[in-house]
Amino acid sequence: MSHSRDAKDLPAPEHGLLLTHFLTVSDVAVSRRFYADVFGGEVVMEENPAIVKVANSWIIMNPGGGPTPDKPDVTLQVPRSGDPVSGFLNVRVADMAAFHAHAVAKGANFLTEPIDRASELRCYLRDPDGHLIEVGQSTGLIQGIQADAASN
Repeated sequence: MSHSRDAKDLPAPEHGLLLTHFLTVSDVAVSRRFYADVFGGEVVMEENPAIVKVANSWIIMNPGGGPTPDKPDVTLQVPRSGDPVSGFLNVRVADMAAFHAHAVAKGANFLTEPIDRASELRCYLRDPDGHLIEVGQSTGLIQGIQADAASN
């Protein structure tokens, strides 16, 4: 596991901005390993916060907690089983079959096998804390074929 601190590995733009995704996790080590193993990420910080560089983005993870001066009235917590989902990580892959096989071999549990939706191949999995992750491969979308709105 690499633990580089090279500035290019950290989410610190020289100009403009970049997007990262923050996750509240119950066990930093377990989540860090999940994102490194399943998504081929590089651990660039072990914790406080944990940062895993995945492709051209970063997953930032820390345990939950109560309000802080910069986020008053906000409590961070992991998802509760059965709760509605209001957001999720969307991962796009070049080869769904290869990614799916790799992820399953690394212990990922998908909600379903990849489903062909005409515009894309798509499936979902949950991370160790239950965060929902969509994995998709654009297929027909590249040729202008859109998914049926009823099946989104």
